[in-house]
Amino acid sequence: MQYTPKERDPLFDSARNITENLGMALVDFAVFRQKGRAQVQAVVYKPGYVSLEDCSRVHHALIPRLEEAFPGQALHVEVSSPGINRTLKDAAEFRHYIGRGIRCFRTDISDWAGGVLESADETGLVLTGKNGAIPLGYDIIAKAKLDYSQEA
Repeated sequence: MQYTPKERDPLFDSARNITENLGMALVDFAVFRQKGRAQVQAVVYKPGYVSLEDCSRVHHALIPRLEEAFPGQALHVEVSSPGINRTLKDAAEFRHYIGRGIRCFRTDISDWAGGVLESADETGLVLTGKNGAIPLGYDIIAKAKLDYSQEA
């Protein structure tokens, strides 16, 4: 799994600042352009749960910035929560889920490892499972998912 911080993208950075001011983290942000139209998908997270009202607040706050970024283009903006079984797309997402249950498919043993995410940095993470701490480098993680069954 790759670790690619999205902060290098000025539009992502701007959207991240907007969501942080609303008390949430911007987990994923994608822009697709087709036929004069910009489609934006944003995934936001906060401890507890993300409500429909939270998504609506982010949506309304993002619109002026996106209209500025895509002048004269039709916009379609979709804001959602990570969902109960989100597949993590990039290792940079892990930092948002400290204290949450995670399952990782390990290429070194061709099996899943699960536990509560204790820490995550640029090189790897540490899960706490039934048998204690499980340190994992991103280079041996093929895919990862949120797993609420791992939480206490």
